[in-house]
Amino acid sequence: MAVEVREARILIVGLGLIGGSLAAALRAAGYGADGQGELLACDPDAGEIARGVEMGLIDRGETRLESLVEGVSLVVLAVPVMAMGGVMRELAGCLERAAPDVVVTDVGSAKAAIRRSAIDAFGRMPANLVLGHPIAGSEKSGVAAADPALYARHRVILTPEPDTDPVATARVRRLWACCQAEVLEMAVERHDQVLARTSHLPHLLAFSLVDTLARQDERLEIFRYAAGGFRDFTRIAGSDPVMWRDIFIANRDAVLASLDDFEAGVARLRCAVESGDGDAMLATFDRASHARHYFESLLNQTSYQAEYQMQQHGKLRFRASPGGKVTGRIRVPGDKSISHRAIMLGALAEGVTEVKGFLEGEDSLATLQAFREMGVAIEGPHQGRVTVHGVGMHGLKAPSGPLYVGNAGTAMRLFAGLLAGQAFDTELTGDASLTKRPMGRVADPLRLMGARIDTAEGGRPPLHIHGGESLTGITYDMPMASAQVKSCLLLAGLYAEGETRVREPAPTRDHTERMLAGFGYAVHREGDTCWLEGGGTLSAAPIDVPSDISSATFFLVAAAITPGSDLVLEHVGINPTRIGVINILRLMGADLRLENEHEVGGEPVADLHIRYAPLQGIDIPLDQVPLAIDEFPALFIAAANAAGTTRLRGAEELRVKESDRLKAMADGLATIGVEHALLEDGIDIVGGGRAEGANYGGGHIDSLGDHRIAMSFAIAALRAGEPVDIDDCANVATSFPGFIDLARRVGLALEEQEAA
Repeated sequence: MAVEVREARILIVGLGLIGGSLAAALRAAGYGADGQGELLACDPDAGEIARGVEMGLIDRGETRLESLVEGVSLVVLAVPVMAMGGVMRELAGCLERAAPDVVVTDVGSAKAAIRRSAIDAFGRMPANLVLGHPIAGSEKSGVAAADPALYARHRVILTPEPDTDPVATARVRRLWACCQAEVLEMAVERHDQVLARTSHLPHLLAFSLVDTLARQDERLEIFRYAAGGFRDFTRIAGSDPVMWRDIFIANRDAVLASLDDFEAGVARLRCAVESGDGDAMLATFDRASHARHYFESLLNQTSYQAEYQMQQHGKLRFRASPGGKVTGRIRVPGDKSISHRAIMLGALAEGVTEVKGFLEGEDSLATLQAFREMGVAIEGPHQGRVTVHGVGMHGLKAPSGPLYVGNAGTAMRLFAGLLAGQAFDTELTGDASLTKRPMGRVADPLRLMGARIDTAEGGRPPLHIHGGESLTGITYDMPMASAQVKSCLLLAGLYAEGETRVREPAPTRDHTERMLAGFGYAVHREGDTCWLEGGGTLSAAPIDVPSDISSATFFLVAAAITPGSDLVLEHVGINPTRIGVINILRLMGADLRLENEHEVGGEPVADLHIRYAPLQGIDIPLDQVPLAIDEFPALFIAAANAAGTTRLRGAEELRVKESDRLKAMADGLATIGVEHALLEDGIDIVGGGRAEGANYGGGHIDSLGDHRIAMSFAIAALRAGEPVDIDDCANVATSFPGFIDLARRVGLALEEQEAA
């Protein structure tokens, strides 16, 4: 929807590229059409004013500010940073002639300096002054280069003060939204630090590099044979020298701080080159390469870390149509739990770990990137292959900032244990969904071991982990069955003095214990308790990640509920602590067989062959609940298609996943017309049980950003009477990249749509 600017009269002070492009964007948005609003400009160059009028960008202009202020409701200061003080003093002397509700804003890139200029000119920071900075520009200059699309899909950062009038801020936001810009807010100091690193430092380096080469005797040869990379990097050295001189003076402290960091990084890289340290070079290059890919994904609004990107650009919707059958032979992506652990233990091992079948989803990639930020050289992923150059148990380095793990609850909880034993402080943060999930269940027992961990209110992320603490092994009886808590404590136990023992109230996934043993670390188990002794080492070992049974579940259920289906899922992990879904489907009557059973890297795998057979409702055995906790959203769809009632108890853990999955699934089942009764720790589902046709209707489902809810209702459409529309599906890429393609390949009618 187009945004309308309702200012009666706008004055742009400085009609160069930035001010001229703002005028052009306002004109393109319809400002001033049919006499609704007047656009004025002030510039010391009368020729620029004349060109602006001739191009139709402004209605009129003058070279003196005081002759234009009369009745103006919005003033935009688009002059160089070092000229801002004089312009503000001139404006302060005549601003009383403007409209009573006049608002002033600016476009400068050094906000602290401009704030000082404002205080000098006005005696204080006026409440109607909203400092701002559009992150856009060009090497061209002057009003003749004005571009109406310069700000479209670019960010504008506003830096209002605590006492800035919120109405004034809203009016400035509206101005930039009219230009199709994305408007953000940030503190002045933070803005200057960020811009020093992302804009000012690159310009400084480009100017320096071109100047250095231009003074060489062989400069003609150098420039003649320079490749595209040189041209791309040095393009910004063609920018206005005077403007950049002013910026470097105005933002001196932040620029120097960022230059110090850069010089330290160059020194480390120089040392690696001099000594021939290939691992150190690879760590730097690979970390930079993947950071650049992440940056590119943000610019292109692609799926990586979709939670942040979708906030401003709508949300992804699935439309699943009824009918069809599920046939073929497919291999779903690698197991997420094992992918996380392969990177973690490979990084802490001595030697090089080769990983095959790595899940290239957002959660696993976040773990991989976190270890890069802690100095681990990692090659890949390339078609599921990752090479981890281990640094040993005490070789990790302090990251430069918080470690962002996206939506990965597994990563955050396992990292908490691993990082509690490091010598440096770390902060763990994640997306909006993860920050709602409880972390006290790992923080509390870690504190018993001697760790110092701070959490947000309610024991939720972010986690601040203080390094350098001495850990002591404990015996811990887990109050809930959780593989994440168990794994967290075992990882902390690697760094603890003495023995760490964990007792679980019910069996949970044992991937951590199996993989530790595979890396040569002794882990013991007797009954419901496992334990290890701290102070050992890990030795690199190859890892072949099985296909994820949680991802396979959606297709198992799809085939189980759809007449005529015959599907094989290849190389699926069938760890005894993960096969609850297989056991439950068989109890319901599914025609499900395990074929080609064998073991890979200590993990059992098999091909799962499933054909359609009528399902019966059952009372789900309590001992199977922890073995299928992530698979229940899909199993609820199986229950909705079974004859009779399926009853689940002891599953309160579902309420603290990416969403309250019990309630989210119950709401969705109600939408499509499935009879059910929701309980605090479970649900009763009355299935349709028809051998042919629809077992329920269609409808509009809110997945709440939970990938498993979204995929579950996508397969539910196979037996629906009407299409099922599912909102907020961007996070499907978190756990199952390629879900849409595989679903279509086996016969589901599934479309992606962009929802407003």
